[in-house]
Amino acid sequence: MNSGPWGARARDWADIQEGGCRPVYLAVFERVGLRSGAAYLDAGCGAGMAAQIAAERGARVSGLDAADNLLAIARARVPNGDLRVGELESLPFPDDTFDLVTGFNSFQFAGNPAVALAEAKRVAKPGAQVVIMTWAEPEGMAAATLLTALRPLLPPPLPGAPGPFALSDESALRAFASGAGLEPTELFNVDSPWQYADLATALRGLRSSGVAARAIDRHGEQAVDAVHSGALAPFRQADASYTVGASFRCLLARA
Repeated sequence: MNSGPWGARARDWADIQEGGCRPVYLAVFERVGLRSGAAYLDAGCGAGMAAQIAAERGARVSGLDAADNLLAIARARVPNGDLRVGELESLPFPDDTFDLVTGFNSFQFAGNPAVALAEAKRVAKPGAQVVIMTWAEPEGMAAATLLTALRPLLPPPLPGAPGPFALSDESALRAFASGAGLEPTELFNVDSPWQYADLATALRGLRSSGVAARAIDRHGEQAVDAVHSGALAPFRQADASYTVGASFRCLLARA
């Protein structure tokens, strides 16, 4: 299986962009009380930052991702983890296996999100926590301007295709969980700003997303960098670093 667009610049993703969600991972593990010895699955684990944090807390870590380049980094970070290449709609784990399953910005990008979430419920132990993380509502969020900046360089979305904020609405997110047979409980937002030391670092980080990879394929790296540079300009700090406000929404649900 090849890495697809999300693995095209795996090292830049791991070194620069992935850290933009670290405060969310920490907040979720604190909120659910992840304990040593717990069986934990990160569904859509990417380069493994969340898996590594969980392993450091003593969890027994499993993970799955479709991008083998990202998974190679995750395996280096979590050498004792059970990290597999695969699709969220067909998790290669038995029923009732995990004490905690997380989908950090992953379920909504599955080919069939409803099936992916139902699979997460299947592999969770009865009563275990399943966590769905998505973007908070985009109004007033600085990062939303970067997420939407590349639209002119991408093909028109298919009719009915979910956008990055499809689950940001609380009622939509709760309905998504309920539709998979989960019991939605607590919902909370975590502010997690993107920090870049300079413009070159910011451009490398933003280039590493799957969306950017598709735009680069169509229009080239220079065009993508130009769009991102313009979108970043309002967030330049006095020391030439960049701080871009971002917020994520997390729903805890019981299997």
